[in-house]
Amino acid sequence: MKNIVIAFIASSILFSCSKGNKDYQMAAANPEFLIRSEVMLTESIIHDIFAPPVSSRIYMYASLAAYEAAVHGDSTYRSLTGQIKGFSNVAQPEKGQEYCFPLASTRAFLSVGKKLTFAQELYDEFEKKLEEDYKKTGIPDDVYERSIAFGDSVAASVLKFAGKDHYKQTRGLRYTVTNETGKWAPTPPAYLDAVEPYWNTIRPIVMDTVSQFPMPAPPAFDLKAGSAYHKELMRTYETVKNLTEEQRNIANFWDCNPFKMNITGHAMFATKKMSPGGHWLGITAQVARQLKKTHIQVAEALALSSIAIFDGFIACWNEKYKYVTIRPETVINASIDKAWLPVLQTPPFPEYSSGHSTISRAAAEVLTKLYGDKVAFSDSTEIPYGLPPRKFTSFIQASDEASISRLYGGIHFWPALDNGAKQGAKIGLLTVEKLKTKK
Repeated sequence: MKNIVIAFIASSILFSCSKGNKDYQMAAANPEFLIRSEVMLTESIIHDIFAPPVSSRIYMYASLAAYEAAVHGDSTYRSLTGQIKGFSNVAQPEKGQEYCFPLASTRAFLSVGKKLTFAQELYDEFEKKLEEDYKKTGIPDDVYERSIAFGDSVAASVLKFAGKDHYKQTRGLRYTVTNETGKWAPTPPAYLDAVEPYWNTIRPIVMDTVSQFPMPAPPAFDLKAGSAYHKELMRTYETVKNLTEEQRNIANFWDCNPFKMNITGHAMFATKKMSPGGHWLGITAQVARQLKKTHIQVAEALALSSIAIFDGFIACWNEKYKYVTIRPETVINASIDKAWLPVLQTPPFPEYSSGHSTISRAAAEVLTKLYGDKVAFSDSTEIPYGLPPRKFTSFIQASDEASISRLYGGIHFWPALDNGAKQGAKIGLLTVEKLKTKK
């Protein structure tokens, strides 16, 4: 009898371990682990006040690492190595060993994100809780450690690739204001230096060159009544003067100013917000959750969307510092109305073209390809900043609203929005056409 009891206990333990080993992979593949990590990276980027183009770089390399680690867990997906110029020799898992690739993917995402941001202490509590939650899935200790190590190896491979994108060479370089008529000049209240004037020297991912999708020149500076430029100037001026409450809400919802300066009397302080790229990757994660996408599908969406956004900023910034177009606020205050103020704070870089319009449409094209053109969703990314969710019937509709928000905000002219969106569409479509994630 005693032997039977012992045998029963032993078989129960064996069954339990077997069941645990079977179930932990499913539990650890919960995409919420990766989505939580994306939110954590956004918090870190906001804390460190990275400019929108730089933020897009951080998101892109972190998301690329997450995808490259995840593909090993699904034989229907393929690596992006060899599809991206210069991206090869990514770390591979050891044959014959058991891994939890979703865990490795999340680890790779965080490892790259931490390396490219400054506030390392922000991650401590998050990573501790993340580890606890992974351990609750029943993952064996050796599989956990092996998967963490593999994620770090993939991250190291991606960081090596990132180190050759010319980013370091652009640090500390500044733009010299020309003071030419009709050209960009620093704007109030802080009169900050031009942001990332050499971003067009950063290596793109899917574009062959930064000028692959050139834009038409903006209307020539001409204050004569009836000129093309004057018409656009008056359109922005009158739009802000006659703004509806809904238009103001739209402008504020899509503000995405990482470093808004506030002045109260003699005191000046900053309000931090997420970047435009962070907003769209937030949408990506929200919709993935809504559609109950798997870990690899979330990793795929984050990777492709972030690549389109990254290249979008490069292409847009190439136009900005090619034309160095003056901002509406500067012209209107000097020639029409000294008391006129834009709804949004004018960002510290040239007007043409619109970064929001470019990267929003680029991301929307990718998400439309992945999820469909009739996906209705509620965008709640701005709730932490006191703004209610906004509902959209499609990604394209959301990108159109993001674009027009810059006119409502008084910080752009219409051609920058229209042509920026057209350029962004080309970049988004190129991303999904050039990068094949399915075998």
